[in-house]
Amino acid sequence: MKRAAALLVIVGVSWGCLVVSAAPPKGHVYLDPKQAGPDYEAQGEYVGETVDGEKWGAQVIALGDGKFRVVGYKGGLPGDGWSRGDEQVSAEGGRIDGVVTIEGPEFVTKIVDGDLIVENFDGDEVARLKKTHRKSPTLGKKPPKNAIVLFDGSSADEFENGKIVMEKLLAANCWTKRKFGDHTLHVEFRTPFKPKARGQARGNSGVYVQSRYEIQVLDSFGLSGENNECGGIYKIAAPIVNMCYPPLTWQTYDIDFTAARYDKDGNKTANARVTIRHNGVVIHEDLELPHATPGRHGEGPAPDGLYLQGHGNPVVYRNIWVVER
Repeated sequence: MKRAAALLVIVGVSWGCLVVSAAPPKGHVYLDPKQAGPDYEAQGEYVGETVDGEKWGAQVIALGDGKFRVVGYKGGLPGDGWSRGDEQVSAEGGRIDGVVTIEGPEFVTKIVDGDLIVENFDGDEVARLKKTHRKSPTLGKKPPKNAIVLFDGSSADEFENGKIVMEKLLAANCWTKRKFGDHTLHVEFRTPFKPKARGQARGNSGVYVQSRYEIQVLDSFGLSGENNECGGIYKIAAPIVNMCYPPLTWQTYDIDFTAARYDKDGNKTANARVTIRHNGVVIHEDLELPHATPGRHGEGPAPDGLYLQGHGNPVVYRNIWVVER
């Protein structure tokens, strides 16, 4: 399947769209999956087997104007059969005569009725992957009785600069009035669909624990998973595996945080530590944080608040709660 997998390149058709912001520099911005068009429909995750019974996963990433990049994962999707270091292939392509098709030296790859199909030039099927929609096991998780509910859609009063937008969601660029030491945090977020944007322009925000340590929020679907991509701790550590779902999909962070320790003279005696689950999968396990990350507050002995970074993108949040330890 190695050569066939290298042809897991899917292309989609161009689509009309709802323009949510007037002529943004990197193309249109979409906030509603129902209005995101055929490119968005082709984008997503696929799982299946070769005719030899070998399991593969694929992520189809829309790049705008009917162009796509596809990443194939031997063993299954990231966090569900594939781990960092396992075999992976990727390629890009475009529409051929209005059909989602990639022709290689030995195989043809298509998306047909939600299936990713790889065939040889005799028309024999080599592999078939079906579209799947994963959901975080902690999505919608209810706060325990001892939790502090920071946002449930009814009010943004727990936040400075808090603004409720679309369907009782919390807009990025706000910070809590309360300050926290050791705690567990649950937060749900959704990035916009910006098919023509790339890298840090593609749905950028960040969850700053204690306003000091940024867990990156970004549309990093299908990327390698670096410290400046979704799930990365900026300038400190890349995630164990990139668990980013497609844009406009609700995602979760579940964070267990232990604050840095200081002596009576204000000298740090122990670094902060964190365990993070992204969409239910551990991406940082008891990780030591040697310093604060750029963009907000420096380290110090006092508790500090949660900051949801504003970076000029319509990233939204919901179901945010904290359990202090």
